[in-house]
Amino acid sequence: MVALPAVDLGLMANHLSAHEGVINKLKAYRETVTNHQLRDIISLQENVMQAHVWVMLALINPEYSNKVEVPPLNIYDFKHKSNGGSNETGNDNKWIALEVRHTAKNMSSTNYNSALMMQKPNVKTAHIEMALQQLQLQKIYDEFIESIGWKFVPHASVEEQVNTFLHFQHLL
Repeated sequence: MVALPAVDLGLMANHLSAHEGVINKLKAYRETVTNHQLRDIISLQENVMQAHVWVMLALINPEYSNKVEVPPLNIYDFKHKSNGGSNETGNDNKWIALEVRHTAKNMSSTNYNSALMMQKPNVKTAHIEMALQQLQLQKIYDEFIESIGWKFVPHASVEEQVNTFLHFQHLL
């Protein structure tokens, strides 16, 4: 039996509670959306989150002695399509897509920030890998949202960019 540092155990206990809520939210969203591509991405995220639960429970279990690794995304039966516009694009689909993208972003940030505080190297590494997977999911959502035409990014004027450059040029 190997005891975990208290900080590692506490952070993972917190993550498991969050995962329970997120997984249930993803299930509800998956049943609500009418866009097949969005449903597939949500299913992928749900499967990834379930795998992350398994990883954390294995890391917590003092009786589990096998090596614990985060399964790579390519093990999931997911074929990313870039043409999101071919399916229904209703309002529920839009807000759900924006929400689950934010969820992936938030989970990535939480996993990475927690990894910075974790003590045990394999626990830290697993959470960095989980953060990277959530980042990949965020990118998949980004591509979907952009393909549908729901992405909006305001741009600064060239004049504002030049003024900002001139203001900070002295740092060089």
